[in-house]
Amino acid sequence: MQPASSNVAAAPDRMSHPLPQSPRDLFVSFTWLALQGFGGVLAIVQRELVEKKKWLTPDEFLEDWAVAQVMPGPNVINLSLMIGDRYFGLRGAVAAVAGMLAVPLVIILALAMVYAHFATNPQVAAALRGMGAVSGGLIAATGVKLIPQLRKHPLGFGICIATVALVFVLIGVLQLPLGWVLLVVGGAACVATWRKLTP
Repeated sequence: MQPASSNVAAAPDRMSHPLPQSPRDLFVSFTWLALQGFGGVLAIVQRELVEKKKWLTPDEFLEDWAVAQVMPGPNVINLSLMIGDRYFGLRGAVAAVAGMLAVPLVIILALAMVYAHFATNPQVAAALRGMGAVSGGLIAATGVKLIPQLRKHPLGFGICIATVALVFVLIGVLQLPLGWVLLVVGGAACVATWRKLTP
């Protein structure tokens, strides 16, 4: 029989960094994240969960975000669900998702009523286009910040960058459907990684 200390040592390294204190902590934290996420929450989530709260390491965030991307539904909601479930099971999952949705839903409903009155105003339309540009910039900046983690990928940094470039060309330039690109390119990358990791 192995001593208890060896079991602790073999456990994932998650316990070596701070953890959420309670489902309430998850709810408040994800509510704060959602309220900061005008035009896109990904950059905010990465900064808050990895750099400030340190609930996730950069590698864990990258892995969880990859899973959240391929699951149906909004990516950030999927991520909050996974993180909540990891630390507090069903209570944590419900608290995290509620934090992402509850207060922002009230704000969105109020803004929708205001927008209905001003939708035809040219200044409002121009402001919304500007927000779209900012959102794109936030997503691009987060992607750039995650690039160093690709250096640790089993396929190698060069193949990872080539895969990113291929996906950009297929979706951004050739306008191919995201689902097919994810299925073909993502599936091939998963198979190649699995073969690389298999002894």
